[in-house]
Amino acid sequence: MKIIVAIKQVPDRDAPIRIDAAGKWIEESDLQYAMNEPDAYALEEALQLKEKHGGEVIVLSAGPESVGTTIREALAKGADRAIHIVCDDLASRDALGVARLLAEAAKQESPDLLLTGLQSEDLGLGQTGVIVAELLGLPHATLILHVEKTDTGIEVKRELEEGWFQTIQLPTPAVLTIQSGGAKLRYATLMGIKRAKMKEVKQLAAADLASATAPVVVLEQLALPRKQRSTQMLAGTPKETAAALVEKLRTEAHVL
Repeated sequence: MKIIVAIKQVPDRDAPIRIDAAGKWIEESDLQYAMNEPDAYALEEALQLKEKHGGEVIVLSAGPESVGTTIREALAKGADRAIHIVCDDLASRDALGVARLLAEAAKQESPDLLLTGLQSEDLGLGQTGVIVAELLGLPHATLILHVEKTDTGIEVKRELEEGWFQTIQLPTPAVLTIQSGGAKLRYATLMGIKRAKMKEVKQLAAADLASATAPVVVLEQLALPRKQRSTQMLAGTPKETAAALVEKLRTEAHVL
């Protein structure tokens, strides 16, 4: 099987976040970056399929030159080669704009499967994978926990609400967005890190894949959550204050 895994580089979870002067994005000058965790689960699923059925795993990522470190991490974990769409204006592109880049690059490879994480940790839109499927005209499924190869295509296990699951069959090629937590993530070994330095990383210019168009969705303003604290004093007898407390927990805090 030829499997493409789309991964994204995002700010590290422990990195201090500051809004930039324009209020449109975060200050990136001193940030530490890491692989988007949902994409890491997509990579793990692809590597397990390769170990069972053979083939190759190709990492696909868009972004500036700094994305190379995240690509090398994926190669160190076991991906065979990578495609880097060099794009310095990724933050200004909406989900459709990013999906167009990924779809055009993936089209050149004709993969059996294209996997993405369910969503990115920075924007959390959860749209890029399904838009790629639409652009490529391929069947797709979301919230995937496990993938099995069959004689006619693939069988996938989807996570639904309230602990319910769904098993469906799809033909290939197909696009899947992988749910986090479906497998245990592997670490890059020392040997894997050494081998990653020798693996191919093909660079493509974003301008050669899809022209930058006006985004459908525009980010107007970015703001940090407000910290709000308040104290309420409940008066009355112990029975009255207990009843008032229960009512507030039920109607205001919504924890009962």
